[in-house]
Amino acid sequence: MAASLGLNEKKSGETAIVITEAARNAVVYGGGGQLVLSGIKSKHETRMDIVALDRGPGIADLSRALQDGYSTGGTPGTGLGAIKRMAEVFDVFSNAKGTAIFARIAQPENEHRSRKSSVELAGLVSPIAGETASGDNMAWEMNGDRCIVMMADGLGHGPIAAEAADEAVRVFRAYSNESPASLISRMHDALKKTRGAAAAIAEVRTLAGTLTYAGVGNISGSILSHTLSRSLVSHNGTLGHVMARVQEFKVEWPKDGILVMHSDGLQSRWDPSRYPGLLARQPALIAGVLLRDFRRERDDASVLVLKGAAAI
Repeated sequence: MAASLGLNEKKSGETAIVITEAARNAVVYGGGGQLVLSGIKSKHETRMDIVALDRGPGIADLSRALQDGYSTGGTPGTGLGAIKRMAEVFDVFSNAKGTAIFARIAQPENEHRSRKSSVELAGLVSPIAGETASGDNMAWEMNGDRCIVMMADGLGHGPIAAEAADEAVRVFRAYSNESPASLISRMHDALKKTRGAAAAIAEVRTLAGTLTYAGVGNISGSILSHTLSRSLVSHNGTLGHVMARVQEFKVEWPKDGILVMHSDGLQSRWDPSRYPGLLARQPALIAGVLLRDFRRERDDASVLVLKGAAAI
């Protein structure tokens, strides 16, 4: 995967070490777990994001666990420390339900790095057991203070569902400068040749402090912050088959806002108050913990988390 992204030999080697150490930690301390890898290649950087998830007893003393030489499992005790040293971004969330580790290996692609974005986001997709193709898919575009994200869930699962979700992504990328409602309408027309899909699109404008949302079907969206918790509204229907109407909803986007979107492969009863400190972590860790603890095993699952600069 590192080679296909174009990571150089040094960065590929660091990626291999991080993945090995993260997997070893999950096996030794968590009794096994999951590794979720995602790669992004842009004109500014190429990067690999690594999320390791387990359901072990958690790390009792995280500060000591990050010190080289400290181990409670009979290992050399260099795992977390090695990951932290090699990663450009590193984060851990651990409680009695298990441990989640995030590491990013990044390779700049030019000398002029882009300015820090006003948002940080991450998305994780996991197909149903036994399938390599996921009927869930997502995409996003960032331009200045505007960030627009979409999630699609093709009906059913497997390659045919993936075709519908992939078509929704194609339309999104081709017309991402348009409004959420316009994009939903375009997707509805394009998906008539497919099995159909649910989809939702959110446009965040950080300077204006607004979020515009449009959705059809069972994609869930929520805004969380220190001052509010708001569910976003999608209409009934299936893109490509039945869509009564498209309606946009514009709401306040707080500076410390966190947007969570997920397919119905995730249970809707998740509650961040049961995970003290989780919302302060990296978006990929939030997505990983939700995926680990609330996914339905009989469906594809996807989670996208976007955080405003004040929440990062």
